[in-house]
Amino acid sequence: MTQLFKDMRLYGYVIVLLLSATVLGISAYLASIFLPNIQHDFSLFSLIVPSLTILIFLITISWSSPRTEVLFLFILGVLWLAMGAWSQDILGSLQCDALGGERTTIHNGGSISTRAWCYEMKVIEAFSWMNFCLFAIFLWAVIALTARSKVLGRPYAWGEPIFELPWFGQYPGPPGPYQGGYQMPMYPGGMQYGPQMMNNGYVVQQNPGHAVVIQPNMGGLPPTITQVPSPIPSP
Repeated sequence: MTQLFKDMRLYGYVIVLLLSATVLGISAYLASIFLPNIQHDFSLFSLIVPSLTILIFLITISWSSPRTEVLFLFILGVLWLAMGAWSQDILGSLQCDALGGERTTIHNGGSISTRAWCYEMKVIEAFSWMNFCLFAIFLWAVIALTARSKVLGRPYAWGEPIFELPWFGQYPGPPGPYQGGYQMPMYPGGMQYGPQMMNNGYVVQQNPGHAVVIQPNMGGLPPTITQVPSPIPSP
């Protein structure tokens, strides 16, 4: 497990949950005064999207895999994109501060300030676009980190727990059954060192007559490279 990735994921989840909870609260208030006859479709949609987001995040915050995470991020991102576009379509080019003392009719025959309704819709629109942008960033990060983890020796990274992903600049831990309890074997006569950076890549210089053993480390640390003298083959 790489703690840095776990922390960054948690911070992102908290931000999305706060934005979603705010949208849900405003949408619930607007639904209570408009449903069932005014803005019926949008009111229901604006309740479903943040509720679904909060539910999925609370389920996946403790365990998930990159495969399921990418699926949920894509679906929720599309829903928040639709929410932002729908809100913008309702408001159009409306300027809230120019509405003055205008009133909007609600379901029970009363009315509310059109300016207040406009400001609340602006908040829904802004937070919807913010959530969409965050989901797009999260989706890119998970795909990039998982692909990088596969290149660095985790062939089943898409199905493993997402907490095993290394953050940018870190390395994946040992794959498979070594997770959580990896013990690095010792090689008598071997010389251990870390990878060397050269031309934006890592290079291992193999000594003549030696075998190279690359051992991943836990916690996102660079792998340990050991040069072991190769046995002389018998004639």
